[in-house]
Amino acid sequence: MNQATLELTAPNAGTAAFQANPGATAAEATGFDIGWDHAHHGLVPPPELLLEGTPIGQGWRAGRAVFGRRTLPTGRATRQWLALRTGAWRQGLPFEGQQVTAHYLGQLHTEHCPVLRRPLGGAAGQADAAVIERLNPEAGYAAGNLAVMSQAAAQARAGVTVLEALRRATRAQLSGEAVQGLDAAAWWRLAALRAFATPLPFHEAARLPLAVLPPNRVRLLNAAQGLQALVTRQFMAPGWAARTRALAQLLPAHTLRQDFNLFVGALAPRVLEAGTEPRALRRALEDAWLLERVQRRWQHFVLSLGETATEVLLEAAAAQGLAGVRTLHHAPTAATEGWALPAAAASLQPASPRAAARRGVPRSAAVHGPRPMAQP
Repeated sequence: MNQATLELTAPNAGTAAFQANPGATAAEATGFDIGWDHAHHGLVPPPELLLEGTPIGQGWRAGRAVFGRRTLPTGRATRQWLALRTGAWRQGLPFEGQQVTAHYLGQLHTEHCPVLRRPLGGAAGQADAAVIERLNPEAGYAAGNLAVMSQAAAQARAGVTVLEALRRATRAQLSGEAVQGLDAAAWWRLAALRAFATPLPFHEAARLPLAVLPPNRVRLLNAAQGLQALVTRQFMAPGWAARTRALAQLLPAHTLRQDFNLFVGALAPRVLEAGTEPRALRRALEDAWLLERVQRRWQHFVLSLGETATEVLLEAAAAQGLAGVRTLHHAPTAATEGWALPAAAASLQPASPRAAARRGVPRSAAVHGPRPMAQP
C-alpha cells in the first residue's frame, strides 16, 4: 500500500472523509467523500463514476489505498445511504449528512407503500420497488423531509403540488374513475404527504383530511396537521376514550370542548368497526378522515380553535404525555434545518414563537415550541 502520493489532509467541516485536494470545490469534496465511503464499506460506485479524474473515482481509489480489505460491515440501509448520496450528488441536490445517516434511513423502513397500500419489495425500477423520496421537492435530502414509498407512487407525484394533488383527488372522487392511474383516496394520501413538509396557511392546512398518518421521522410543518395526527393516534391503543376526554379538558372554552367531542363522536364508530389489528385500525382511521361528517366536525372545531390555541394545545398535550409517542419541541429555525429551501419557500415559515415543525412518527413525534423539550 503506497500512501506517499496522496495529499491527505484533515477533513474540513461538512466532509466525511479525507480530501486528496485541499483546494477542491464543495461538489468535488462531496464526490470525494462519497467515493471514500464506498471504499470504506467495501462497495463499488457506478462504473461511469469511476473514470479517471472524477471526484467519486478519486475518493474511491484513495479509500481503497487506505482501507484495503479492512472494510466496515454493509447492510441494506448503508447501500441505500450511499445510493441516495450518489443520486443527490449527480443531480446537484443538497444532502444533509449530519442527521441523514444509514441508521436514520433504516428507521424509515416500511413494508407497505403509504400511498398505494401495496407491499413493497420489488426489484429496482419496478412499480412496487421501495424508494426514498423527498416530500417537499423544493428542499434537499434532509431529516424530516424523507419517506419511503413505491416507485409507482413516486412517479405519480413527480411535479405535483399540494394544490394539484387536491384537484386530482376531487376530480377522481366526483367521476369515480382513476386520474393519472390513481384513485381518489390515493390522491388524498399524496396530498397529505406533500403537505406535511410544505408550510401552508392555517386555514388551508385545517381543511386537509389526514388521509395518511405521518410516516416515521417525517416532520409536520403545519399546526393543524400536527393536531390531526395527535388526536388520531389516541385511537390506536386501548383507553382512547379516557385520553380524548383528557385532551378535551385542555381546551380553553366549553364550546370548544363540545365541538371536539362531536368530532370524536364522528371518528369513533370507525375505530369500533375496525377492531384491534394494528394495520386494519390504522387504515380505518385514515379512511375515516375522508368521510364528509368527520371533515365537517373537524373543520368546525379546529377553525374555531385557531392557530395560536392549536399550538398551545399541542404543547400542553405533549407535556402531559397525551401524544402517545416521544415528543420534541423544535425552535423555529430548526424546523427545516438542512433542508436548503429556496428563500421564497422559507419565508412561508410561521414567524410566531410557537409556530414550527412537528415530526409525526410512530416512535418519536416532534412538536415545536419556544424551547426544546426533552424526550420522555
